[in-house]
Amino acid sequence: MPPPAPSAALTKPNKPYFFYGHRKPTQNRPIVRGGLFSNRQILNPKKFSHPITAAHESFDLQKWDPDDKVNQKPPYGIDPSEKFFSLAKNLSPIARYIVDAFRKHKQWNPQLVAELNRLRRVTPKLVAEVLKFPDVDPRLSSKFFHWAGKQKGYKHDFACYNAFAYFLNRANHFRAADQVPELMHMQGKPPSEKQFEVLIRMHADANRGLRIHYVYEKMKKFGVKPRVFLYNRIMDALVKTNHLDLAMSVYDDFKEDGLVEENGLCKAGRMDEVFVLLDQMRKNLCKPDVFAYTAMAKVLVSEGNLDGCLTVWEEMQKDCVEPDVMAYSTLVMAFCKGNRVDKGYELFKEMKEKHYLIDRGIYGSLIEAYVVDGRVGSACGLLRDLMDSGYRADLAIYNFLIKGLCTEKLVDRAYKLFQVTIREDLKPDFDTVNPILVCYAESKRMKEFCKLLEQMQKFGFSVSDDLLKFFSGMLEKNNGVVMALEVFECLKTQNYLTVPIYNELMEALLKNDEEKKALALFHELIDFDLVPDSSTYCNAILCYVKIGDVQEACTWYNKIKEMSSVPSVAAYYSLVKGLSEIGAADAAMMLVRDCLAHVASGPMEFKHTLTIIHVCKLNDARKVVEVLNEMVDQGCRPSSITYSAIIYGMCKHGTIEEARNVFSIMRESNCLSEADVIVYDEMLIDHMKKTTADLLLSGIKFFGLESKLKAKGCTFLPS
Repeated sequence: MPPPAPSAALTKPNKPYFFYGHRKPTQNRPIVRGGLFSNRQILNPKKFSHPITAAHESFDLQKWDPDDKVNQKPPYGIDPSEKFFSLAKNLSPIARYIVDAFRKHKQWNPQLVAELNRLRRVTPKLVAEVLKFPDVDPRLSSKFFHWAGKQKGYKHDFACYNAFAYFLNRANHFRAADQVPELMHMQGKPPSEKQFEVLIRMHADANRGLRIHYVYEKMKKFGVKPRVFLYNRIMDALVKTNHLDLAMSVYDDFKEDGLVEENGLCKAGRMDEVFVLLDQMRKNLCKPDVFAYTAMAKVLVSEGNLDGCLTVWEEMQKDCVEPDVMAYSTLVMAFCKGNRVDKGYELFKEMKEKHYLIDRGIYGSLIEAYVVDGRVGSACGLLRDLMDSGYRADLAIYNFLIKGLCTEKLVDRAYKLFQVTIREDLKPDFDTVNPILVCYAESKRMKEFCKLLEQMQKFGFSVSDDLLKFFSGMLEKNNGVVMALEVFECLKTQNYLTVPIYNELMEALLKNDEEKKALALFHELIDFDLVPDSSTYCNAILCYVKIGDVQEACTWYNKIKEMSSVPSVAAYYSLVKGLSEIGAADAAMMLVRDCLAHVASGPMEFKHTLTIIHVCKLNDARKVVEVLNEMVDQGCRPSSITYSAIIYGMCKHGTIEEARNVFSIMRESNCLSEADVIVYDEMLIDHMKKTTADLLLSGIKFFGLESKLKAKGCTFLPS
């Protein structure tokens, strides 16, 4: 007989149950699996299918699954909202539903409000969670905050207001965030210290000192008294943003509480006020501890006030405060960097007497200071002390010692230290070997020099790059060009020489007005089958212009253009000036335009040159002279390039008479000599003849008269 059917009263409806993620198994519920929305049954994802709802069907939140791929119409990996869903997966389901609605609608409209109204109610925790989500339009989040506040029976809590303030700051609306306390007060929630602390923390992170003081004044208006921690935070932020007067005004407000911001006074160098405050603290039986003194010393060190450090150290001893390792380290390193190594060594000896643990950084600072002071023997003694203490010297210490030994011409000892760095696998670099190379070069020990280069190559050094650095440093020394050329001659048989090294030497010879030697290097480079670069050709242009061979300089300029490269500004200027001096105004002005078209910051004289050509269209000498006066006012004196531009512009757009008027005005103002006026007048006539001939030839070609003139025996036209 089948069992009787249960009555309707005993049958419970299959009411869906909501929970967040997996639960811990209990005695009544040993296994609980499922998605974010479950009916307490095990859901098999393979058998689960998404129901297709009609458009008119009512919305059911419990059937909405944020992880459903149907919600994400484009395939994963191509969907532009992939980043959004990866961020939203950490939200609670209803918060994900809200931010997903924001993403779909992108603006506050009735459709978005209709979707939000489908929710039965929102909680303050949910509102705070939505406001904390980063990938949402700030306007939508702000509208949502105010929409939630209008719901029946809803009131924002402190977490909501804090999240709203953080959200406004994140959206760079920090001024609006400062008005959150007024909003809280208006909505019946008086702001507490925590809300002001949030604002102060945000402004401090962004270094907005004036906004911090504004919030502090607002705290006083609301009658909120900061804790000591918050006072410290306010003063520290004001000091860091260089609002020291405001920091002192804050200090005056709570002086009776015993709080002292001595670091700010130290930074400002107001040491007298520091000691007055220290005396007040002693009277109030509130002496600073070793940490406070160390903090003061660090601030003074950062400002380079070593005398103030010593005074603070004396005050520390007056208060019978025992300095710790950090205090000693701060002062020792400061005195070493400030070229007062003897005082630093005194403190170092005190540390040894007190059996403090001295780290390798202190040894390194003292060794560096002794080397800079020229006392390499004392530095080597500290190296022995370092090793006796059980430390292993680092590469920086060895580099300082090698440099000091080479300065004292003890290159053999320096080479031994270099071998030590190799044995200890410290991976020496260019700073390690460069002093030795320089010492070998100065003492003309080229065999050892080449042997060291071979060693460097074995150890994986980039010898060509290091040699370029070596020559660059050598050329900066007195008589360095001569020594660099001697080393260069010895290295010609090696395979270390590169085009950049040739360029470096050519530039040095150019600076010493030795153009012929620089050109000899240029031709030698080509003979060695090395491929010159644009810098090489630029150096050649400068050399040829200086020796007066402008035609050859133009050849190498064309070579640069064939490489699809751009000459240097110096090469452009030198070539334009050379062309201007030989009367080739057309070519010079073409190069001026080419330079300004390809170089971001061309010479100012080139820019004035184009202005002069443009003003020549007015055919008025006074207007041209006004441009020349403006050049002089801007510190750009007229040169042959400027006068070549006048010749070019007047021959093309004006008349010879106006060009001569310009030269005569410049002669009267003593900007041109009589000889210069004669030279430029000859250039003007020659260029006008050439311009007229070019125009005549163009007209004959335009009207097709060449054949008729040739038939009549006219020979002035080119064949």
